[in-house]
Amino acid sequence: MSRWDVKALTSVAGIGAMLLATGCTAPDATVPTAEEVSAAYEYDGVLEAEVNGNVAEVTVYQPTRQLLRGGSLWAKVGPYVFLFSAETRALFDEYGGLAAVRVITRAPGGREVARALLTRDTLNEVTWRRALRVSGLARRDGSSRPGLLEDLVRWGEDHTEYEYSPRYISR
Repeated sequence: MSRWDVKALTSVAGIGAMLLATGCTAPDATVPTAEEVSAAYEYDGVLEAEVNGNVAEVTVYQPTRQLLRGGSLWAKVGPYVFLFSAETRALFDEYGGLAAVRVITRAPGGREVARALLTRDTLNEVTWRRALRVSGLARRDGSSRPGLLEDLVRWGEDHTEYEYSPRYISR
């Protein structure tokens, strides 16, 4: 072995030792269990969760009175109230292997109303703050100011993959 080969091996070993010394580790690939996802969300109604691969799927049953009173606006806003929340952000922060969260809203009889999928990398620090603000205002004041619900729906449609049931949504 030439002295150049020895220097190259020494350099490679030195780089490896330096990486280990600086604390470089494999990325966190953990994914929550369905129970952990379900426990993450606070909701007085019926909420179910499952994990399919690296996607958490949350199913929420909307009260009939919301769908009757609020019509298509309340049908559309359902998934976004849960997706753009501190709970969803905490799941992404805690579980590095979680690629996306999908929220499906259903009417009490089980019919699907709406669904939306938020992927991990869609929002950055700034857009997460904006999402939490838009969603928080809609949750707090949306009943008396429907424009806030419309803002949340627009935000959701701009940042998720979504579908609405034509049964509940008039275009």
